[in-house]
Amino acid sequence: MRTNRKTIAAGAGAAGLLGLGLYLAVPAAAKSAPSPSPSATTAAPKAHPGHGKKRLAPLRRVRGVHGEATVRTKDGFRLADWQRGTITGVSGTTLTVRSADGATWTWTTNGDTRVRKDGGKSTLSALASGAQVFVLGERSGDTRTAKLVRAPKKN
Repeated sequence: MRTNRKTIAAGAGAAGLLGLGLYLAVPAAAKSAPSPSPSATTAAPKAHPGHGKKRLAPLRRVRGVHGEATVRTKDGFRLADWQRGTITGVSGTTLTVRSADGATWTWTTNGDTRVRKDGGKSTLSALASGAQVFVLGERSGDTRTAKLVRAPKKN
């Protein structure tokens, strides 16, 4: 069976996107994912300044609007989700985001959720409907829990 250049390029591109997703999702899910069974908790080590910027830099170049990957952590498997889109609602501890393709996901936030706006720390209440955001988190059942909500700087 012959393969042409387009088939090879498509396969390489798909493998690259999968690798990128795992590269970004595994450290985030492994560092901040709750344990599936009751156990003693320990404080996660603090990341050094600028570490997150380096990990998210490749994702900014990807044109995808949302995705999910199953990742292996020391505690088992997790579903890591990410979404880029517009906020359609903020209410209490929930954030609803609609992607350019029409997918609308509701994210739950908690005390571990980091919110970044215009390059600095922020709060969920500082985000308004219509703002562009990038959300990274994990899914358990039908619940998506945001670990990072980032509203980029306006140029």
